[in-house]
Amino acid sequence: MSHNIVPKDTTAANRADLVARFAALRATEPRIRVRDAALRLGASEGELASRLPGAVMLRPDWTSLLHGLSAAGEVMALTRNEHCVHERHGRYEEVSVSGQMGLVLGPDIDLRLFLSRWRHAVFVPAGQPGSPRGSIQVFDAAGMALHKVFATEATPEGALERLAAGLADPDAHPIEAETLPPKPAPRPDAEVDAEALREGWAALRDTHEFFPLLRRCHATRQQAFRLAGPRWAERVAKDAVQVALSAAARQEVPVMIFVGNPGCIQIHSGTVRNLVPMGPWFNVLDPRFNLHLRADAIASAWLVRKPTEDGIVTSIEVFDAEEELILMLFGLRKPGQPEDPAWRALAEGAARA
Repeated sequence: MSHNIVPKDTTAANRADLVARFAALRATEPRIRVRDAALRLGASEGELASRLPGAVMLRPDWTSLLHGLSAAGEVMALTRNEHCVHERHGRYEEVSVSGQMGLVLGPDIDLRLFLSRWRHAVFVPAGQPGSPRGSIQVFDAAGMALHKVFATEATPEGALERLAAGLADPDAHPIEAETLPPKPAPRPDAEVDAEALREGWAALRDTHEFFPLLRRCHATRQQAFRLAGPRWAERVAKDAVQVALSAAARQEVPVMIFVGNPGCIQIHSGTVRNLVPMGPWFNVLDPRFNLHLRADAIASAWLVRKPTEDGIVTSIEVFDAEEELILMLFGLRKPGQPEDPAWRALAEGAARA
């Protein structure tokens, strides 16, 4: 993915004056975001964030960090990829860590954490750019943000500062971004055993079996959609997600919105109400949930059906030009429950719109 490639201009001399050059850039563009500024300055976001005044490097003790967040009260969790930002207010509840997998399963903040990709954590104090009330930000080895936690008006005073103080690593240096190895090129469609893929798809009993199926068949997600046939996946209009969310808002049909990157998937479960297009961005601006989707980055959209023990589960999934997954949209359901017929009708209708 392009955002995993560290810009070439990350020399030691360049990093030494990174904050000064950032200040000069903000003097002319005061609203520029840290992520965008870092790219403009030839650095990763992690390199810049970890050098802001007062920033504190934290120990990579992910179990302590996650359980500490569960004691920090209400916060705002943010996960993004290149083209979509997912923000959810709530508490870190039902936290668990097993090996390189972390889970947060609260009713508001719902996360799947791939901790092998987590490399750095930084506390950015209140008042710094991009951190109005203080934040803890997690980055991969390339300095790409994987997950961020922000204090809000509802967060107990000093909660993130106290957590950061307990996890501070006095010997750690600001982030020095590494270049990640390139993703392996996908196999040509002709080299994927399409019959085995279709047989495995038809035999699914749980949506969580889908990723192992892709691995067994050595297929990418969108490649599997192409090869599975229209019974299971069909390409639809690129605006299918926006159409479906608009219908869900009108009909008050609850949905599940998955947005992720290599280190985190964040899920919103519930209704959406206040949909606000702004230029190329399609936004959900609800009191406890915000979504910002770069609609012009959607290169393809698919209506996907997976068999489970509870019946067919339907989703709409959108990808960028590099075939990277941007967002998945499902109807709200719990394991053991069949899919909401209102969601299925809505999704099928959006695909035909």
